Amino acid sequence: MTTTATSSDVTAPAIGGSGHFLLRRLHSLTGLLFGGYLIVHLLVNATLIEGGNIYQMQVDKIHSLPLLIAVEWALIFLPLLFHIVYGTWITVTGQPNNGSYPYFRNGFYLLQRISAVILIAFIAFHVLGMKGLLGVSLSFDSSNATASVAHHFHSHWWIGYVIYPIGILASCYHLANGFWAAAITWGLTVSADAQRRWGWVCTGIFAFTLACSILALIAVIADKRPV
Repeated sequence: MTTTATSSDVTAPAIGGSGHFLLRRLHSLTGLLFGGYLIVHLLVNATLIEGGNIYQMQVDKIHSLPLLIAVEWALIFLPLLFHIVYGTWITVTGQPNNGSYPYFRNGFYLLQRISAVILIAFIAFHVLGMKGLLGVSLSFDSSNATASVAHHFHSHWWIGYVIYPIGILASCYHLANGFWAAAITWGLTVSADAQRRWGWVCTGIFAFTLACSILALIAVIADKRPV
């Protein structure tokens, strides 16, 4: 995340002039919006390590927000759906040149696409599971949040030790590298030095969000209270 971008990062698909420009900006904007939500989400989850009612208090604050469902759809679900659909189109039609151009940035681009595929599957599993729509016991009880979350990880061993660790790693990488790329998209890091400095900041974002996620994971695996 600390190398500079090159023209060989990807051969962008051509869909025509200003339309493509606006769609790319909207894709970047929705990624930033969901990225901000993800950071807050991971921070709230990290409070699980504190024990007691700290996590439950945070969940209660969120669920007490007015028009919560409308806010979720306007600021989370719809932006995420657009980001996934357009991002999938970029992935399918783009031409990464990491084989021809051995630059680290191309490797990061390839990892970004791989993490995106993992994230689509992980988000579907996470959301559908929390809504109780899967065959495993993942439904979320907001009134008994801590024990409810802990139960998810003990209902099936592979959820806490395989699915979530992979999903967490992909989430944190995609978030940090997406922030790095967004700064270029919006013309905030034009020079190589600016890209390098911002790369170190994004590396810090990756380390911080990953640490929050690991703390939450440790807390729920260690908590074996019944729901």
